[in-house]
Amino acid sequence: MKVTISIHKSVQENAAFYYERAKHSRKKIEGAKKAYEATLEKIKNFEAREKPKEIKVERKKEWYERFRWYKSSEGKIVIGGRDATSNDIIVKKYTEDDDLVFHTEMPGSPFVVIKAEKKEITEQEINEAAEFCAANSKAWNQGLAASDVFYVKPNQLKQDHGLGKGSFNVDGPRKFLKGLVQQGIGLLENGRVMGGPVEAVKKHCKHFFVIKQGSEKKSDIAKDLKYKLAKLANAEVSLDDVMQALPPGEGKIMKKAS
Repeated sequence: MKVTISIHKSVQENAAFYYERAKHSRKKIEGAKKAYEATLEKIKNFEAREKPKEIKVERKKEWYERFRWYKSSEGKIVIGGRDATSNDIIVKKYTEDDDLVFHTEMPGSPFVVIKAEKKEITEQEINEAAEFCAANSKAWNQGLAASDVFYVKPNQLKQDHGLGKGSFNVDGPRKFLKGLVQQGIGLLENGRVMGGPVEAVKKHCKHFFVIKQGSEKKSDIAKDLKYKLAKLANAEVSLDDVMQALPPGEGKIMKKAS
């Protein structure tokens, strides 16, 4: 490195001159570094502002998804009420002569309807609907392992306005069976969450869990299931759809299949 010194200055004066130049250069480097970092920050902020937001397209829901629902092991749509109003709508608007209607023997049950669509309803489908009816009734919160369920034809239901909305009298004989109080939750091939009888869920869902009565809050179970199902299927899962598919009270996750 070549250094020029002035013969008109002493050694100390020459040294002081270069020391001051060095200090000045260091300040310029520090200033340039700060300016560089500030420019990078501005670029990042600009990119974040200009990056187009991801728009989630709302999935078009089927008519039956406003109710409790599942696909039977034979592929039939089965619907159930969530409250008195939806019970009323299901019986009055969505039942046809060849359907079957289910209810628990005790009050506090959804009306559950197998949509026959002019096809034979099998014994397996009847047992599944009884399980679905029991699991979504008051039997869940009462801790019962099973509940008495009956089924009738739609024309046997007669509304008595003195009983209130969603309540119906039954004319004629009823057929009784036991419904297990448990529910399966799984993902269909199209990514929809389905909650229903264990055998029906097992038939249609590659990934599923069995839910039984327990002490975990419904919201905590839903979050846990959302995470587990999303991880198993490597797909996005709606927390709201999981909540809608769960039985009405506290519970626990028993097992999974994949």
